[in-house]
Amino acid sequence: MTTASRLAAYGAVLTLTFGGAWALGAQVGPALPAAWAAAEHVRPADDPGSPADASGYRMVLDPSAPAGEFAFTVTGPDGRPVSGSSGPPASVVLVRTDGGAHQLLAPELGADHVWRSPLAPLSPGLYRALADLTPGGGPRLQLSTELFVPGTPRPAPTGLSRVWQGDGYQVRLDGDLVPGSASQVFATVTKDGAAVTDLQPHLGGFGGLAVLRLPDLAPLAVRADGPAPTAVATTGPSVAFVVDVPEAGTYRVYFDFLHDGATHGAAFTVATREAP
Repeated sequence: MTTASRLAAYGAVLTLTFGGAWALGAQVGPALPAAWAAAEHVRPADDPGSPADASGYRMVLDPSAPAGEFAFTVTGPDGRPVSGSSGPPASVVLVRTDGGAHQLLAPELGADHVWRSPLAPLSPGLYRALADLTPGGGPRLQLSTELFVPGTPRPAPTGLSRVWQGDGYQVRLDGDLVPGSASQVFATVTKDGAAVTDLQPHLGGFGGLAVLRLPDLAPLAVRADGPAPTAVATTGPSVAFVVDVPEAGTYRVYFDFLHDGATHGAAFTVATREAP
């Protein structure tokens, strides 16, 4: 199996990549008109580098979405919005193209065929939206597009890091990413030096994890290492995940968690390590 095939092995039948940019107000205020590049490229997941045009699925951002909302439609080969969904819940990784900022979203499909998710304010910069979803009656898809927030972005962090601090929390990432394996990693959360033992359900588990290869931001397959929690369950301080690692490299890892009703996002940069 090729490296590209292994990257796509997480059930993603197609990868669609669009050359477009969507402009937002600097504080995610009223959206500006969409500014799409002329060229669009559709790439099958088993060979992300090869252009193709057979699938016909597209991700179309909604420039009329109100402040605080991320919205898009998925159009099928007939050019019409898909009217249903199946398979695992949809997810979107919204990441600045230098890896310096992110949000993990769980959009839901409305009766008007529009996928929507709450959106926190975005810092300036160019972002890539990576969506994983299954339209009703269609294949599982990975779709992406880009959007732009005007302003001067803060420099992205450099160097390897396994500890994140912010909002009074500290999150440590343990476990190695071993090329060619399903690697277990743990995110451990503390607050003011004390273990957080009441993490709340979020993004289908006790938090969501995204792993993107640097520098091209190719997503790796990630799954929670455990059953989905009930709505009132809590856990902590550690949350386990399994990551399918196709090859050696450096990866940006994002962990979003919910505690005391507020969402927090931690970020790390790790290099793979060969098995002993």
